[in-house]
Amino acid sequence: MQLYDSKLAPNPRRVRMFMAEKGIDCDTVQVDIIQGENLSDDFLAINPRGVLPTLVLDDGTVLDESVAICRYFEELEPQPPLMGTDPVSKAQVEARQRHMEFDGLMGAAEAFRNAFPGFANRGLAGNAGTVDAVPALVERGRNTVVRFYERLNEALAESEFVAGDAFTIADITALCTIDFAAGAARVPIPDGCENVKRWHAAVSARPSAAA
Repeated sequence: MQLYDSKLAPNPRRVRMFMAEKGIDCDTVQVDIIQGENLSDDFLAINPRGVLPTLVLDDGTVLDESVAICRYFEELEPQPPLMGTDPVSKAQVEARQRHMEFDGLMGAAEAFRNAFPGFANRGLAGNAGTVDAVPALVERGRNTVVRFYERLNEALAESEFVAGDAFTIADITALCTIDFAAGAARVPIPDGCENVKRWHAAVSARPSAAA
């Protein structure tokens, strides 16, 4: 199998971290999103949606969307479990994973994509055609990220990890969100969010964080 990857983007990193936690490796191909390589004819022939990450299985099956790819790897290699272990925990992990996406990652992406000059006519990700960026959305995205930090700080006062007592895909999404928000979107962890800072330091020390 082959993973079409981008070291510059948070979603491919989510899959790399998940694979690292599982001890799974595969061939990778770097695709430069900034230069628009994901919109080239060659890549669109593989994935017409033009999104990363994209996983191509040995039989030619093409999977995109980070969580779908992670679900494939979870089924392929169940240990360690990163998406729950029973009906309740699986639902809880899925919910918290989605919270990290909707409450944090989408806001960080909105703040970055609408501010970055290289995406002036690529306001939407993937093969969406010419869509102008909307500068007014930058501040909305940054405010969304600040609320995300505050909510996560409250949740982490009650548990060691994002979805409870075990490290899961929700922590992977949260870490990739925060690192992207603090870097590309320029919204660092606010002062006062000590629970987030404690959690971030601990999760950043995991070997998979370097994937």
